[in-house]
Amino acid sequence: MTKLIIETDDTWAREKIKFAIDTEIHLLRRTVEKIEQKLKEFEAKYGSFDRQRLYGSVDDMILVEWEGEIESLRRLQGRLKSLEEISFEYR
Repeated sequence: MTKLIIETDDTWAREKIKFAIDTEIHLLRRTVEKIEQKLKEFEAKYGSFDRQRLYGSVDDMILVEWEGEIESLRRLQGRLKSLEEISFEYR
């Protein structure tokens, strides 16, 4: 968990910082949902991801895109988790 300590008497500044992080969380969630949907579409069309099984039967660029989406999803989920774990402390 991450603790974010904000030392200011300015309520506006506190709200802006919280809003910026909440906005980023919202954008990351939407992006994760879009990638998950794209991965479901790949799986519906080609089955589960197995490079060896799919090699030669699926266009190489589709496999590269599929792998890229999987990697992007992992990274974005990590970033999302780290932002969602932030606890705010105001002083």
